[in-house]
Amino acid sequence: GRALLILLLSATVSLLGGLIFGYELGIISGALLQLQIDFHLSCFKQEILVSALLIGAFLASLVGGILIDRHGRRRAILVSSLVLLVGSLILTLARSFIGLVIGRMTVGFAISVSSMACCIYVSEMVAAHQRGLLVSLYEAGITIGILLSYALNYIFADVDEGWRYMFGLAIAPTAMQFLSILFLPVNPVKLSSWDSDCQKGLIQLQNTEDREVAKQEPYKEKHYSFLDLFRTRDNMRRRTLVGLGLVLFQQFTGQPNVLGYASKIFHSVGFQSNSSAILASVGLGAIKVVTTLIAMALADKVGRRVLLMAGCVVMAISVTTIGLTSRIAPLAMGRDCKATADPNASHSLTQHPLTPVASQPAVSPIPPALSAVKSQAGPGFAALRSLTKVFASTQSREIVPNSSLTQKRSLVGQSKKETVESTDPPFAGAPWAEHTVLNWITLLSMMAFVSAFSIGFGPMTWLVLSEIYPAGIRGRAFAFCNSFNWAANLLISLSFLDLIDAIGFSWMFLLYGLMGVMAVIFIYLFVPETKGQSLEEIDQQFSRKR
Repeated sequence: GRALLILLLSATVSLLGGLIFGYELGIISGALLQLQIDFHLSCFKQEILVSALLIGAFLASLVGGILIDRHGRRRAILVSSLVLLVGSLILTLARSFIGLVIGRMTVGFAISVSSMACCIYVSEMVAAHQRGLLVSLYEAGITIGILLSYALNYIFADVDEGWRYMFGLAIAPTAMQFLSILFLPVNPVKLSSWDSDCQKGLIQLQNTEDREVAKQEPYKEKHYSFLDLFRTRDNMRRRTLVGLGLVLFQQFTGQPNVLGYASKIFHSVGFQSNSSAILASVGLGAIKVVTTLIAMALADKVGRRVLLMAGCVVMAISVTTIGLTSRIAPLAMGRDCKATADPNASHSLTQHPLTPVASQPAVSPIPPALSAVKSQAGPGFAALRSLTKVFASTQSREIVPNSSLTQKRSLVGQSKKETVESTDPPFAGAPWAEHTVLNWITLLSMMAFVSAFSIGFGPMTWLVLSEIYPAGIRGRAFAFCNSFNWAANLLISLSFLDLIDAIGFSWMFLLYGLMGVMAVIFIYLFVPETKGQSLEEIDQQFSRKR
């Protein structure tokens, strides 16, 4: 009974951790619609608000590993839950722009620490044959959290100060996660008394062999310094290569940006702006949930390596197809935000029916990227276009211009409505209106890309990262790789529009296809199969191989 209870509570912690992560990433798109009016936010201020979460998360990835290794995974999750409660309260009660920024930074810090600690904690708590399923549950939680945030964005869109409810509702799952982990044992890896924990039933989830290996752990547990990550000791350098390679290829295969054009592609096959918004967000979000659940089921049967390679192959084919079709039937891409010093101009976020505030996918710990620096330099403050890229790793949602909220508020004047009308795409005579078949091929390619990412890179990157490092440095190593994930996401989002200007949309996607091929080769050469092995066996496998 105790073993089953630990299993269920571990699953709950993993799922709720992911759900909170996805919810916080997704909720800002709907909240921004109201915040820009209530606080008269310029494009630049909106970017600051969005990027505050990234800054907090990046800082957490620098210091969170030390917290996780020194004080244990369980305590790290407890602390992150408390910090998240504080951040949610700050946001809910905020009366100023500074308060909002501090709240978002606090939330970003908390969800970043929680994401790392949850994956590591669950991977160490459960048996080898269940690890893939339960760690992947975190990624499933993220996709569900994003869908939930879309639903609440819609529900509170017309409520006065609805953004307070949007931010405040994160308190409920956070409190549930806090209570769940209180009933779980201290992370066994941080205890020197493995034997007593085995007797208490803490390791009952694992089979007899695993238990014997686990009992020997205190006699062979090693201590590592951070610099050991770059040394040949126990083949740590190769492990770091695997970890960094996975997180960088996860970003450089185009995941943060491909879905940024989801709503435009839906539009090109004939959906009007409202339905394309709903389909781009909810439709792709639902596909992500389903395919992530499939990945969970397959992780312990097929294996991590096979899913990563299969996902990369499909992603490479998908983005290459989008690149080729867009050469024949180009999509109208452009920089959307033309904010000026006039505060009312900040409402341009809602002036573009096709502005995607884009698309989730990574865990991953995968996160939205800051675009503030670039947009300041861009002509006419190309801010909100960058801002849409900011979300490119987190959502597939576009802002619907004629939501009743924006119609209701008198702040947004008649000129806005005229702009909305004038920017609606003229279907008749549009270059892509003549290429219906190609547009459908593009749409199907994008759906294949979303599915492939959610089966491969989405959940498997973080699963492998939580397995390949020795217990003594697992937290710091995971955090080190995670910081590169956030930095690469930022770099991709900042450079995307400039690269499109320089080489063109289709060539950009063909480049992503090439990166996908390189990712397949990298995984084939460097990433070992870890399914069905205990963490100790994986450690020994890495230590032996040169």
